[in-house]
Amino acid sequence: MELPHTVQAHVQKIKEEIFSPLDPCNFVSPSAYDTAWLAMIPDPRRLERPFFEGCLDWVLNNQNELGFWGESHVREVPTIDSLPATLACMVALKVWNVGTKNIEKGLEFIHANAEKLLTEQCDGCPRWFAIAFPAMVELALAAGLQIAFPDSLKGVVEDIFIKRKRILEMEELVDHYHYPPLISYLEALPPSYNIHEEDILQHLSEDGSLFQSPSATARAFMATGNKGCMIYLESLVQRCGSRVPSTYPVDEELIKLCLVNQIQRLGLAEHFIEEIEDILAHVYGNYMIQESRAMGNIVQTQIYKDSLAFRLLRMQGYCVSPWIFCWFLRHEDILVHIEKNHEYFLSAMFSVYRATDLMFSEENELQEARSFSRKLLETAISSRSTKENLLRSPNFLRVIEHELRLPWLARLDHLEHRMWIEENETNALLTEKVLSYRLSFLHNDALLQLAVESFKFRQAIYKKELEELKRWTKDYGLSDMGFGREKTTYCYFAVATSSSLPYNSETRIIATKSAVLVTVTDDFFDMKGSLDELESLTDAIRIWEGKSLNGHSKVIFNALDNLISDVTRIYFVQQGHDITKDLRDIWYETFVSWMMEAKWSRSRYTPTIDEYLETGMNSISAHTIILPALCLMNPSLPNHMMRPGQYETVTKLLMVSTRLLNDIQSYQKELEDGKINLVLIYLKENPEADIEESIAFIRKILDQKKSELLEHILMDDMGNMPKPCKQLHLCCLKVFQMFFNSTNGFDSETEMLHDINKAIYLPLEVQRSHPLKALPSHNGSKKGRPMTTAQYNRTSKLHGRKSVAMYQIPRTSSGGGYGRRMFVLPKFVLRMI
Repeated sequence: MELPHTVQAHVQKIKEEIFSPLDPCNFVSPSAYDTAWLAMIPDPRRLERPFFEGCLDWVLNNQNELGFWGESHVREVPTIDSLPATLACMVALKVWNVGTKNIEKGLEFIHANAEKLLTEQCDGCPRWFAIAFPAMVELALAAGLQIAFPDSLKGVVEDIFIKRKRILEMEELVDHYHYPPLISYLEALPPSYNIHEEDILQHLSEDGSLFQSPSATARAFMATGNKGCMIYLESLVQRCGSRVPSTYPVDEELIKLCLVNQIQRLGLAEHFIEEIEDILAHVYGNYMIQESRAMGNIVQTQIYKDSLAFRLLRMQGYCVSPWIFCWFLRHEDILVHIEKNHEYFLSAMFSVYRATDLMFSEENELQEARSFSRKLLETAISSRSTKENLLRSPNFLRVIEHELRLPWLARLDHLEHRMWIEENETNALLTEKVLSYRLSFLHNDALLQLAVESFKFRQAIYKKELEELKRWTKDYGLSDMGFGREKTTYCYFAVATSSSLPYNSETRIIATKSAVLVTVTDDFFDMKGSLDELESLTDAIRIWEGKSLNGHSKVIFNALDNLISDVTRIYFVQQGHDITKDLRDIWYETFVSWMMEAKWSRSRYTPTIDEYLETGMNSISAHTIILPALCLMNPSLPNHMMRPGQYETVTKLLMVSTRLLNDIQSYQKELEDGKINLVLIYLKENPEADIEESIAFIRKILDQKKSELLEHILMDDMGNMPKPCKQLHLCCLKVFQMFFNSTNGFDSETEMLHDINKAIYLPLEVQRSHPLKALPSHNGSKKGRPMTTAQYNRTSKLHGRKSVAMYQIPRTSSGGGYGRRMFVLPKFVLRMI
């Protein structure tokens, strides 16, 4: 089906603006905090002017309407990041005596919102904030800015200063247990910490940076005049312009992985197939030539990146080892650090947990990683301090809860895309540095707009096709049988929304018709037809002659004959082969299995487990639904793979997996109806076992078979079936997992209605940004009583500091690459540093 012109236009525009060429710096949100620090650096040759004038201009021109700089939520609600960022930006403006009105507006924001923002953090102040916020307050006061806090905040501010004091006393400048290390916060460390120039120079990276932090490197340059620091900063500005990121260099590979992830979760992958393949092929090549992963200084980032790469590559069919991201399990010190600081590793652990969804058989390291990450994510959900720390990303906890509550295989792609569109949050990697490392797409609005248009287009198609199917079931009498389940809407909903792949309309229609016929016929065998009627219908299917049939049997036969005629006609036009016999044989095999189960039930015969599974694999009818549909795909399923006895391993694994899923959730109903079920057979063969043990036994088999099935679906070298056909097997598994995840949702008249409405009928509810007034203070008033300078001084004295820090670093006799002139600075700058 041809895409609307609006969708095509959006796709083409995004390809031109994002992918050719793809500039990673355009995908990282600027850090107001780091930009402000570069703006403070004087020109060594013209000390009365800033060296990076563009950064100062950026600060002047990028103040939020509410008066703050820094990160905000979707609706421009400020985060706690905005406090140190706003203070730093005001100091940068004060250094150069510009932006008086900006400073006034920033002070108004601080005074109006500090209480609200700080009290939200009082029980869970992040490490980065405890280091940065006091330092920026001291710096602002040193600059002569009138920073005043309400009396009610005195205790909160004291607690933050006390936490900083504790951090500075307990942590070494660089150790193996804190990421990033203290020295990466150089710009925020007070003079009392007594850092010497040689300490700074010793820890400079080869690129001249201090742990790739622009703000810390700017401070290092102002303290040492080191030429390498300046070369790093100049390179940064030349590469990224005046939009300074919170870390540099930007990890180009991570950016590309996050872009692919964003495109896929918004449901746009079908529009960028070649671009995604090119990116992942490049990433795969890089991972294959690296025998071990270099952990770097930001462990969270490395874990996040490696686990994301593993998931995307494995989903694409690449053969990748779990150890490309499970390496952290071999480092006891890292595990201990993650557990102690779990709130800073939530993005990484979330990515790890999602990667372990793609677990094959005998991958014990993935099971270990899954258990470890799940435990930490569950801890985060129940932790108040974590929830407060995540105010920068308010939807993230809901996403974590969704991930833990509903298994990946139980989710339908179309509904997942809706969730991500409506959440409308950018990729965010929350780390310990002052601002979260946010992969904020400048083109995210374009991607979001395309996602909205694409989702609406799918909904319009789904509505039209569902109405067509309802007419078909009514015309052939299937919706008026007077017994059993009328599940046309359920069946179409499952087929249409289980995948984002660009299947054509015929594929969806045929799969749904097959599912409707399976449901109606299964009910007829279970609850309505006599043994004579069932035998006559089965025999008619064998010879494919329905003239002698009447009543319900006649309705079923005519509808099935119409379905097979449609499939064979379309396939013959496409491929030039007649597959009538193959399709009839599949359906006859299924009727035979239903007939066998009807005889067992009515004779009260209990088969062995092996007998039952041999028949039950066919009677569940998963293959009966998808194999005819696969014939109409491009590339289509080779007709020899449709013949009973010649099914591919992937199809057989799907058949047994769906049977086990059904039996775990349906045993109670089938016990009441007098039907056979694997749970009940196991209990009869093992009288010492109880129902929980029986279910556990079957679930263990199911987990093993699903792991094998997943490997056959995802790995390109497993079997000869075309990849799109294997992907439809995955969709079928997800449908059964969704219907039989925790209850028998397929038999419920109401359980699926909400999801059906969201998938097909209800319009999207996309969050839109809009300006908000200043946040009220914690007690509900607009303004609190300010903390006086004397009160602030008393607070500072509790920590053995003067109220105004002079930020002077002891100097050695060595000079920097720019010579001693660097330190002949304006009086205020000298006071500041």
